Amino acid sequence: MQVLCAGDRPAVPWKNGGGLTREIAAWPAGSSLEDFDWRVSMAEVRADGPFSVFPGVDRVLAVLEGRLRLAVEGRTAVTLTPDDAPAAFPGDVAVHALVEAGPVLDLNVMSRRGRVRVRLDRVDILAPQIVGPWTSTVLVIAANGPLRVVGLAERCDLERHDAVLIAPGGEGLLLEATAPALAYVASLDAA
Repeated sequence: MQVLCAGDRPAVPWKNGGGLTREIAAWPAGSSLEDFDWRVSMAEVRADGPFSVFPGVDRVLAVLEGRLRLAVEGRTAVTLTPDDAPAAFPGDVAVHALVEAGPVLDLNVMSRRGRVRVRLDRVDILAPQIVGPWTSTVLVIAANGPLRVVGLAERCDLERHDAVLIAPGGEGLLLEATAPALAYVASLDAA
């Protein structure tokens, strides 16, 4: 288990001034926006505007704070809040975001089409819960508060927005919290 602390992520302002992004993890390590296989980040969306276009990339987006209306070319617009399931859409079509209540904090998972399959699950933790097992790389993100992640040989405590990266082949994880909590589990599998 590799803990990825929220406080260690540098904020990168957007070119259009509408927000900023903090990368949680990417593969291969050290890859850029042009050559990643997968990338997971959190973004603060401060203003309405278009999303960046990423040819050959698929995206899954969850809203952690605020309310965001997404208009994806060729699809019916959807409104996302912290209570909603993540929305999947191609990264190479026009997408426009409208901040209905903000600023919005989102969780964004991007994967190179044909190289990686992604699944992003929302996990409400009202009592200790087992998730997994997986054959893929897994990233668990504490969305709204402290969370304990327990594996067979290790455990770690996450604070709000921290994440833990787990190598392929895990037997499953126990997720625990002292109060109702929300986590997202991203499974990142080679295609």
